[in-house]
Amino acid sequence: MPDARRLVLLRHGRTAWNAIGRGQGHADVGLDEVGQAQARLAGPWVAATFAPSVLWTSDLARARETAAHVEEATGLTARVDPRLREYDLGERTGLTMAEFAERFPAEHDAWNRGEYGAVPGAESTADVHDRIVPAARELLEATAPGGTGVAVTHGASLRVAVATLLGWPEDVVRGLRGMTNCAVAVLVTDGSDRPLRLDAWNATPDFASSPAMY
Repeated sequence: MPDARRLVLLRHGRTAWNAIGRGQGHADVGLDEVGQAQARLAGPWVAATFAPSVLWTSDLARARETAAHVEEATGLTARVDPRLREYDLGERTGLTMAEFAERFPAEHDAWNRGEYGAVPGAESTADVHDRIVPAARELLEATAPGGTGVAVTHGASLRVAVATLLGWPEDVVRGLRGMTNCAVAVLVTDGSDRPLRLDAWNATPDFASSPAMY
């Protein structure tokens, strides 16, 4: 259809904190060596597979460094938008899951039930929804009919955007597998008022088949 558009949500490459399971949130952690290798492969893959015409990125280093490889492969200049950030984890930032459970046992139990934001200073899902969903919708509106917009963002906040854009209840999206570093979710619209449709989830370039990369 002539008014069809595609939205590609790309998770950033791996960081050292990803590798050991530390909660990052708004901490400005850059890509590690593996993450840089992932992003170098992901940039040309995104360019060749989706031919994007618009590129936005979270302002956190791990997203901007990933977006730089998409910029190089596409010739686009990424618009930096802090609304595409990950959840702010508050006092949980920098903790492994074991440390989180030990220091905040009640909040850890709530997290396991899908209740986010219980840790002091942390964002709730509603908080993240109120910033990332408008950003995703604006990116889609900025994409010309027939085109593709790409947002480089983060695993947990990406799921919030996907749930709302598809019109899914929150408990449904929790059934999706966690997003792999440098994987994408692809949503499409035919230009009508209907919710977007999910075309792909956790799609990756060929590096995903190599366990040594993770």
